[in-house]
Amino acid sequence: MAPKVRRLLPRLLMVAVVAASVLALSVVQSSAAPGLRNVTVLIVRHAEKPDVGRELNARGEQRAAAYADYFTPLKLDGQTLTPQRLIATADSAESIRPRQTLIPLSLRLQLPIEQPCANSKVDKLVSLLREKNQAKTLLIAWHHGHINKLIAAFGGDGPALIGMPKWPADVYDWLIVLRFDDNGKLIDSRSQKIQEQLLPGDFAGSPGS
Repeated sequence: MAPKVRRLLPRLLMVAVVAASVLALSVVQSSAAPGLRNVTVLIVRHAEKPDVGRELNARGEQRAAAYADYFTPLKLDGQTLTPQRLIATADSAESIRPRQTLIPLSLRLQLPIEQPCANSKVDKLVSLLREKNQAKTLLIAWHHGHINKLIAAFGGDGPALIGMPKWPADVYDWLIVLRFDDNGKLIDSRSQKIQEQLLPGDFAGSPGS
């Protein structure tokens, strides 16, 4: 072997080792944290509220209890979907309703209720999910005034999906289904709004409080 080649060999080996390590780390990270690739995200508004107070009212408690059956599993388009992560808006001085909405389902599934972000921090929440999520089905309970922004952060068009510019203040019975492809991109054609029909009056969209 020529002297020049012998001198270059250690450097070439080092470059090869570093390249292999970077590739292996990339593969491990990709498999460990698929983010939103091939994921279904389910979004609900928190259940019904009283005129005054930060908790659910009696009907809201009924809806929260009904979710324990509704989502174990959710049967949709020939699929059965059971949430593997439960996420709610962070508690605030004004409301703990998103967390309360998920408590019965949390107990049923033996899953914690994660509250990583405040109501307005929808972009942060989606960034966290794209970086670290490992679940194939997620359920998010949020405040209605920011659900369109949450859908937009996922890459969707909230008004087009719900069929009106804003989520109505008196509607608690919609389920938003967002589906993502193997690149983590929202599939508009497979995303939809569903009428839950869990409690009397749901289908008519009547006020819940």
